[in-house]
Amino acid sequence: MNVFIAGGTSGIGYSLAEHYLSKGYRVGICGRDLNKIPDHNFVNLKAFKADVYQIDDLLQAVQAFLPENEDLDIFINCTGSYAEDVAGQISYEEAEEMLSTNILGTAHCFEVARRVMKGQLTGRIAVIASVSGILEYENSSLYTKTKRSVIQMADAYRRGLKPFGISVTTIAPGYVDTAKLRDLNNNDLSKKPFVIDVKTATTLIADAIEKQKKLIIFPSKMKWMMKSLAVLPSSLLNLIMFRKAKWMKNE
Repeated sequence: MNVFIAGGTSGIGYSLAEHYLSKGYRVGICGRDLNKIPDHNFVNLKAFKADVYQIDDLLQAVQAFLPENEDLDIFINCTGSYAEDVAGQISYEEAEEMLSTNILGTAHCFEVARRVMKGQLTGRIAVIASVSGILEYENSSLYTKTKRSVIQMADAYRRGLKPFGISVTTIAPGYVDTAKLRDLNNNDLSKKPFVIDVKTATTLIADAIEKQKKLIIFPSKMKWMMKSLAVLPSSLLNLIMFRKAKWMKNE
């Protein structure tokens, strides 16, 4: 089988690459910085420098990865950009990065996968969103709004690609103990509830893709906490989430 992972050079993406390589699959990964890739001796791993913001580069990477006359079985979009703006201001560059990666980049990933898989009449697409994206309230962060957009985009592509035998799985994780999460929090995850390790997240994601689930939210405690918050009035939810953001910033 052939698996391509956008944002597969580190974190969850690279862990998924390792998972599929252990099964004997051919795996292609891409990212902006190939120096992030850990040292490895995987024969079936191919790496490409490509930014999901540039759809032509992404398409060329996928086409270069696939052997002639072979299908792309799985495409996973693990890219994402984060900056917190509920309890403070973010820069124009941070906002632009989130919009470019989380929305435009996601659209590009779906389009590349669609173009490659459409003639196959088979294939699986998965995208990493966020558990925060299930919440809808006026003053939610830009990150939350972009990840909610990812969930809605996935719903649209799922409906559109179903006649072509292509499944779309949306992954909405809570906090996963990755190097990136630790970097964002100065290696202190004490204020991150229900954190799970990367290997557990990888197993849950791979299983969801295999079973062609529409949406998976994990861990379960985070899932139910967010669903409980979702039923609150918007004004109350705004207040709760603002105070949460202030607390996480130690203010």
